Amino acid sequence: MEVIQVLHMNGSGAGDFSYANNSLLQSKVISMTRPIAEEAINNLYCSTFPTSFTIADLGCSSGPNTLMAVSQLIKTVENSRQKLNKKPIEYQVLLNDLPGNDFNTIFKSLPNFLENLKMEIGGDVGPCLFTGVPGSFYGRLFPSKSVHFIHSSYSLHWLSKVPQGLEESKRNIYLVNASPKRVVKAYYKQFQEDFELFLKCRGEELVKGGSMVLTLLGRRSQDPTSKECCYIWELLALALNDMVSQVFFFQNYIINFPKICC
Repeated sequence: MEVIQVLHMNGSGAGDFSYANNSLLQSKVISMTRPIAEEAINNLYCSTFPTSFTIADLGCSSGPNTLMAVSQLIKTVENSRQKLNKKPIEYQVLLNDLPGNDFNTIFKSLPNFLENLKMEIGGDVGPCLFTGVPGSFYGRLFPSKSVHFIHSSYSLHWLSKVPQGLEESKRNIYLVNASPKRVVKAYYKQFQEDFELFLKCRGEELVKGGSMVLTLLGRRSQDPTSKECCYIWELLALALNDMVSQVFFFQNYIINFPKICC
């Protein structure tokens, strides 16, 4: 089954196990990179003064983080617009994630979001139009030369598919200390192909002079199995292996139970 068909952040609205209530780390990352994004979008606006401004958020997920970044970007543009006494502009916001994303929760929160945004900015803010764009960002998403600013936070480290050549990576779901070099190269090659395709597609979709701010997981160490980025997956693999072992144990127990009784 294709990754695009099954991979998505946990929805369930505002439930205890939803992404919305378990994404504090992602929220902190957006706050940390906020000055960079604000500087980039402000420079873009002040160099072109468009009458309509299109912003795309790739890997938007659902919950408060989705509209947090968008709100910051629009406020930054509006601050400059009002200082320069420019006329109100129209905003087109494109929210992208995989088809299984909980877009319904996002849409339900939009009326309150827009009302609060207008109160914070002022009465002369132009229309803010939102569109959900389901699909993989490892492919075309928007019309050519249509997007002014692209933002993506903590999404691009996810690959488009399982790399080929992982047969030697038994009982593991990612890189570990014992991973053969072939496995490491397989992941590296897949990331190269994905990122090259991503940049190619975005280059076709951005207007001339458009900007992007991309935040993705990285590491300081040259070791690809460093605990900086892989340790959590190693722990998850151990937990999954234990679960599988328990499933096999209970299956064997059920199969042999009638024999024991007899």
